[in-house]
Amino acid sequence: MRPKTAGTDTAHTLKDALQVVLRNGKDGQARKESAIRRALSHPVRSVPLAFLSVIIVGAGLLVLPISRTGSDPDALMAALFTSVSAVCVTGLITVDTATYWTPFGQGVILGLIQAGGFGIMTLATLLALLVRKSIGLRGQLVAQSETHTLNLGDVRAVLFRVAKIMVMFETAAAIVLTARFWIAYDENPATALWHGTFHAVSGFNNAGFSLYSDNLIGLAEDPWIIIPICAAIIAGGLGFPVIIQLMRGDIKVRQWNVHLRLTIYGTLVLLAAGIALFAAFEWNRNETLGQLSFPGKLLGSLAGAVFPRTAGFNSIDYGAAAPETLMVTNILMFIGGGSAGTAGGIKITTFLVLAFSIWNEVRGRDQVTVAHRSISSSSQRQALSVALLGVAAVVGGTMLLLMFTDYSLEKVLFESISAFATVGMSTGITYNLPPAAEWVLMALMFTGRIGTVTVASALALSARPRLYRLPEERPIIG
Repeated sequence: MRPKTAGTDTAHTLKDALQVVLRNGKDGQARKESAIRRALSHPVRSVPLAFLSVIIVGAGLLVLPISRTGSDPDALMAALFTSVSAVCVTGLITVDTATYWTPFGQGVILGLIQAGGFGIMTLATLLALLVRKSIGLRGQLVAQSETHTLNLGDVRAVLFRVAKIMVMFETAAAIVLTARFWIAYDENPATALWHGTFHAVSGFNNAGFSLYSDNLIGLAEDPWIIIPICAAIIAGGLGFPVIIQLMRGDIKVRQWNVHLRLTIYGTLVLLAAGIALFAAFEWNRNETLGQLSFPGKLLGSLAGAVFPRTAGFNSIDYGAAAPETLMVTNILMFIGGGSAGTAGGIKITTFLVLAFSIWNEVRGRDQVTVAHRSISSSSQRQALSVALLGVAAVVGGTMLLLMFTDYSLEKVLFESISAFATVGMSTGITYNLPPAAEWVLMALMFTGRIGTVTVASALALSARPRLYRLPEERPIIG
């Protein structure tokens, strides 16, 4: 047998070392891939990825020649912006929906709106259930006894109920709108059905897309059009958990939980305040409500309070509205509608939790209570985080739009809030924005639609009790 040489030993050593390196490299790569897989599969992170995928598919369909009525060198940008606006159920547009897109393109937009609205309602509801599962056994029992909602294991039941609710409300609105378009506006049955269905779906999903070039301005005095759309908007904006509880019928008002009370009472207060303020500022202005009849002014005031709740329709020209009206509209847009619904904004519950926190602080109380229930400090911190992140997004978007355009702060701020709150209202500047400003609005729409849900859920899911307390200090506040 040949004895081993130094060269042989060195070769074996190098071979072993190389195998170790390769093994470590494979293990490191496997760990890296596993980490990436875990990051992408996290329920909070999967929401933006899912919506981004739908946006890309929608833009791909809208850029096809069959989707457009003519050629356009900027077709890709128009398709991408419209897809983002539709999936995020916003309604801001850079091209006229009625004339730029063919029936096929309009059908794609309708499908994106439905996908976006259904996705937000189901994902937000499932994330809420996931958050509820993470708060511990006692919290689960309390929440389940109070809300009477489904469990996280009933995913199929959640999807089915959300779909059933959407179809029910959209069908009811579509029937009324179709009959009105057919009878009063001499549209043939097929056109009336298409217009009725499109506006019903757009209304319930708080999207604001319209098949009329002037949106709903030409229909501002028709109660058979405005009222059904307003009803669909309010229903979609309440949120799935609220609708489920209201449909049960066996829960008395005094048995309502905190979320239901905040959403219902908050909606009624904001509607009443919006109607009163809109009427006060626009009643006698010829540019908006002044030339309408008395019933038309009342209907316009109702629309002026409902449409800013992230719906995006408009029955007046907001480019001619009074500055006071724009300010009130900014506030309504930023607050938005109910949680786990099709509405955007920071949500009514977020706003009211902060309002009650301030009220109790002013009164010197160390515990925030609503309807004989205390609001946890974690909920207060989450509300504050969502609100401040919303303010940061609007401020950042407004500054960028001021840099990229020559429009006034008033118009740019309105546009920025409308995009972040997924409202879709505009003073008329969206059509003339440069590409850089369009990218800013798309980022705001995506952040506003996805961000509030994911941020609130991430904050709740990442909450971990600390096993120790640090020494306290009291910095000077105010």
